[in-house]
Amino acid sequence: MTTLLGIGSRICHAEFGNGVVINLKSTGYTITFLEEGVKVIRFDTPLAIVEAIEPDGDLVSLFDVEQTMTRILQRWADQTELVPLGDKWKGGTLILKPGRADLSQKEIPIDAFFHKIVLMRDRLRVLEQRINASLLDDEEKVNLQQYITRIYGSMTSFNLLFKQAHQQFSGEKTTVNA
Repeated sequence: MTTLLGIGSRICHAEFGNGVVINLKSTGYTITFLEEGVKVIRFDTPLAIVEAIEPDGDLVSLFDVEQTMTRILQRWADQTELVPLGDKWKGGTLILKPGRADLSQKEIPIDAFFHKIVLMRDRLRVLEQRINASLLDDEEKVNLQQYITRIYGSMTSFNLLFKQAHQQFSGEKTTVNA
C-alpha cells in the first residue's frame, strides 16, 4: 500500500527533481518542483519521500468536486449550458423571404432560432463523447469523428450569433480518445 502524502510534504521525483506537494486532486498530487514548476503527478508514481506530512481528513476540496461534477454532467447529460446571444441580435427577428412572390415571408425571433442552434451544438457534443466512450475500434471512431468535424465546420456560419467566441462552432475540433 502506498503512503498518502499531505500538503507540504517534500519529495524527490526521478525526472523532475525536488518538489513540495501543494494540493491533492482526485487524479494525483499537485507538486511544485524547484526546476520544473507545477506538475500533477499520479498517486502511484514512484517518489522518494524527503519529509512526509500527514494528509488532512478532507482530501478533496469542494471546488474539485464541483469541477468534476460539472464536467461529468456536461459530458453525459443532455443538458444545455446557458449560451448568451450576441448583444446586437437581442430582440431581433430572422426574416425568411421566399423567392416566389405568391408566398408570404416567415418571421422567427432570433433568440428562438439561436436556442435551436445551441441545442444542436450540444447534442453534437454528446454524440461526440458517446463515440469516444464507445467500444468501436479506433478507425471507426476516427471516421465518425470526421463527419462530426465537418458538421461543426458547416455550422460556423452561425458563429456571428454567439456572444462569446469560445462557445462557437469550430470545424477543426477532433477529440478522439483512443
